[in-house]
Amino acid sequence: MTHTTSSHTRPRSGLSRQELILIGITVLWGGTFLIIHNSMQHTGPLFFVGVRFITAGLMSAVLFRKALAGLTRHELKAGLCIGVSVFMGYSLQTLGLKTIPSTQSAFITALYVPIVPLLQWGVLKRRPHAMSWVGIALAFIGLILLTDPKAVATIGFSVGEIATLLGALSIAAEVILISRFAISVDSRRITVVQLMVAGVLALLAMPVAGEHVPAFSWDWAGPAIGLGAMSAIIQFAMNWAQKTISATRATVIYAGEPVWAGVFGRMAGEYLPLQALVGAGLILVGVLASELRLPARRKPEGAASAKS
Repeated sequence: MTHTTSSHTRPRSGLSRQELILIGITVLWGGTFLIIHNSMQHTGPLFFVGVRFITAGLMSAVLFRKALAGLTRHELKAGLCIGVSVFMGYSLQTLGLKTIPSTQSAFITALYVPIVPLLQWGVLKRRPHAMSWVGIALAFIGLILLTDPKAVATIGFSVGEIATLLGALSIAAEVILISRFAISVDSRRITVVQLMVAGVLALLAMPVAGEHVPAFSWDWAGPAIGLGAMSAIIQFAMNWAQKTISATRATVIYAGEPVWAGVFGRMAGEYLPLQALVGAGLILVGVLASELRLPARRKPEGAASAKS
C-alpha cells in the first residue's frame, strides 16, 4: 500500500474517478479471498503465492521497463525489505485460507489497520492517537468473537486463525516500511522489486516447508496467474489514485474490503453465526475508528493573551 500527503478535492456531487477506482479495487480484493480459498484445495500456499507474485512482478517489469534502468542500491534494499513483508503477509494469509472461510479471513486480515499505529509507536516512535487505542480495543474484541465460540472462554485460536493474524501483522509491517521509504524511492521500480522478491522467496521456502509442486491444473493455474495480473494492475491503479487521495481517506475506502468478501462468501454458501457477525462488525468499526481523529482543543483566549 502506498501513501501520499496530497489532499484530495472531491467534486460537488458524487465520487471522484480516483475514489471510484479505489472502491472497485476493494470489490476485487473482496473476491480474491474466496478464489484463494477454493484454489487451496488444489495446491500449496507457497507455490500459489510464488506463481502469483512472480506473474505480477514480470508484468510490472514489462510495464515499467524504461524506469527500471535507473534502479538504485537504496531502492533495491527498500524493495527487498518490503518484499519480505509481502511474502510473509500473503503466504500466511493463504495458509490460513486452507482451513478457515474466506469471510473470516478477510475480517481478521483487516486488523492490519489498527495494528499499524502500534508498530509506528514501536518502530518509528510515533505515539498512537486516542482513537487508535479505541480502534485497537474494538478490533481485539471483534477478533475474539469472530473466532471459534470456545475462544471466548479459552482465548484459543485455530492454526488457520493464528496464521491469518500473523499475516495481518506482516501486512501492517509492509505499510510501515512503505511509509518509511516512500519519499526516497521511485514507486515503479520498488514495486517491481518487491513483487519479484515476494514470489521468489515463496518458491524458495517450499522445500523448507515440505511443500511440493502440484500437478498442473487450471484449478490453481488460472487463479494464480489471474490474481498475479490483477495485482500488477491494482498496484499501478493505487499509485495513480493515491496521488490525489489522502492516505486516511484511502484507508477508509479499503476498510470495505472485508464487507465485499463477506458478500461473495455468503453468495457462495459460507455462513457465519451471529456471534461471528457481531465480531466482524466490531472489527470493521475498529478499523474505521482507528482512522478518525478527535478535534484539537482550542486554548482559551485569556491564556493566549497572557503569554503575549
